[in-house]
Amino acid sequence: MALFRIERFTSLPPAESWRRLTDWERHAERVPLTRITVPAGVPAGRGTVFVARTGVGPLGFDDPMEVVRWAPPVAGRAGLCLLEKRGSPVLGRASIGVCPTETGSHVVWVEELCVRGLPRWADPLIAAAGRRVFGRVIDGLLDRPERSGP
Repeated sequence: MALFRIERFTSLPPAESWRRLTDWERHAERVPLTRITVPAGVPAGRGTVFVARTGVGPLGFDDPMEVVRWAPPVAGRAGLCLLEKRGSPVLGRASIGVCPTETGSHVVWVEELCVRGLPRWADPLIAAAGRRVFGRVIDGLLDRPERSGP
């Protein structure tokens, strides 16, 4: 299983960092050829299932994920979200932690990925690619100002 960890510090307050990092559909804005679908009308939280579809047309795969732990940061306490990846080609889990700091937030993203059909010697390559892709996702979500208006 490929394992990687990404840490970022931001001046955003923990609640805002959390809100941006758990806006699942916005993750796709930074991942090429990926669309994320979250069921409409379902509040974010434990039990939420969403699907990342990567590919073009019929050439692609679905990566369903379920939120198995949802504890947003409150009153100076860290927040933690745990995801289980339950797809055919991609299995694993992700942990998203948001800790308060004196100047904003400290984000810790840890991911364990298993890509079926790839040999174990490919794990370091998968981890390096994961660090790069998810690092871009995190940077984009934390640093980009919110859009205003339509």
